[in-house]
Amino acid sequence: MIKKLQRRFALSRKGAVDMIKGSLFCALQNVAFMLPAGLLYNLVSDLMDGGVSRSRTAFYLLGCVICAALILLTTWFQYNGTYLATYLETGVRRINLAERLRRIPLSFFGKKDLADLTSSIMNDCTVLETSQSHFVGALLGSILSTVLIAVSLFFFDWRLALAALWVLPISFAVVALSAKVQQGFSRRSVKARVAYEEGVQECMETMGDLRSNNAEQAYLAKLDEKVRYVEKRAIISELGTAVFVVSADMVLKLGIATVALVGSVLLIDGSLDVLTFFLFLLVVSRLYDPLEGALQNLAAIIATSSNIERMNEILDHPIQGGESRLSNDGCDIVFDRVGFAYNTGETVLKDVSFTAKQGEVTALVGPSGGGKTTVSRLAARFWDIDRGRITVGGMDVSKVEPETLMSLYSIVFQDVTLFDNTILENIRIGRKDATDEEVLAAARLANVDEFAEKLPEKWNSNIGENGCALSGGERQRISIARAFLKDAPIVLLDEATASLDVENETAIQSALSRLIKNKTVLVIAHRMRTVAGADKIVVLADGVVAEAGTPEELLRKDGIYARMARLQTESQNWTLG
Repeated sequence: MIKKLQRRFALSRKGAVDMIKGSLFCALQNVAFMLPAGLLYNLVSDLMDGGVSRSRTAFYLLGCVICAALILLTTWFQYNGTYLATYLETGVRRINLAERLRRIPLSFFGKKDLADLTSSIMNDCTVLETSQSHFVGALLGSILSTVLIAVSLFFFDWRLALAALWVLPISFAVVALSAKVQQGFSRRSVKARVAYEEGVQECMETMGDLRSNNAEQAYLAKLDEKVRYVEKRAIISELGTAVFVVSADMVLKLGIATVALVGSVLLIDGSLDVLTFFLFLLVVSRLYDPLEGALQNLAAIIATSSNIERMNEILDHPIQGGESRLSNDGCDIVFDRVGFAYNTGETVLKDVSFTAKQGEVTALVGPSGGGKTTVSRLAARFWDIDRGRITVGGMDVSKVEPETLMSLYSIVFQDVTLFDNTILENIRIGRKDATDEEVLAAARLANVDEFAEKLPEKWNSNIGENGCALSGGERQRISIARAFLKDAPIVLLDEATASLDVENETAIQSALSRLIKNKTVLVIAHRMRTVAGADKIVVLADGVVAEAGTPEELLRKDGIYARMARLQTESQNWTLG
């Protein structure tokens, strides 16, 4: 049962156990609230028998105190068992989701965008937190307490018990049978909300482009349509749920009428005493109150199915595992008949084989879409290959835990990701335990000091979200400083200077020359002059190695590389007019 609860509500094992405890406490609380009805029944019975003696008065006073104490105690346990336990479980769930996202292949993120994943971690978790703290425990507790009370009613009079309880299965069936309809409403609502969130995020990220093209009003008009659609879906979902819940409530209310009707007939017939009739009217009026809430809770739980599906999609996704210990002998990178396709079915690499030797610079060039960036990502096990083998120093990278493998790599991307923190802390990402002196030494090797020393707070200057206070070249130098600080034996360079001006490109190329000494270097570049000094060039085209050799050999061969070199020489001579 615990495993089923874990799956149904995306819980940890402790969360599932806490849910069972919380439901039991809710049931005990409901039973405790029924105890005063028993006291009242006895009091009426005494009054009808001639009055209440002094000892019986003391009994009722003590009974009131005990009932109050039990209600207080069960309420305290119920609050801790549902609300507090759920809040703790929500924290565990978010951490589990984040940890899962950290360990699953990056191919998963190709199918998801940031707004969708953020919605799963934040919004879906919040929905489940509300569901589990307010709905699930209350529903299961109501069912348990109702079963206990229903069994006891049969001991008093089975006819009135049937009159009171026949509405229960019908009411719950009405709500339960609406599951598919409500799940459809919920999925459309979630889809509309994610589309709206994506639109808001995209609007903020592209405001400069929208403004420069006078496209703000048109974009905001479309965004307004998404907002209205979210409102529309929310109203439809609420209305759709209300139709079933209100119908079930109406059926539930018929129970009071049938008890009154059957009880009246039995009372006139003489087969029922007034006191038992009074007891059933009293209990039934109290019995249906938590059940009305239970019907609403059931509808709310059904509506969370789409949120749970989205969360389980993350939690069920296979993770990249492997050995936590490196066994490589050197750092030669070998691709042996490697094939790879993205989840879209698009084949990127068909049969790629080459070796990037330690101490040499191996350049990957070729037409766009040939698989250059994919090769570099596969080398670092950002994705797992479909066939073939990739080794580092004879060690199969697919058999090594990704974080352990990454200790061998320093990567400098064209698009640098920085954090809203100081220059010093952004560089320290390369090695978290580095001292300030080590960070500064790496920064100077990357020429970061040329601009950092000019800032008002120098190295402690905050650079804003994603380094918005810096230029592209300055941001790139921080990325290179990270690589210096990490000092890994393998360096991957992905178009590190592609979008820089001449001055920044020269400074960064100087820093890169220092970075790559005596390391295994895999560099991706579109500019042929960038790789002219490489030890080996691998030309990728249509997912295969079309050519391989030194720059001089490929120029003499007069193939793809030679043609690309000629075209770039011609483009450099182009002028306006």
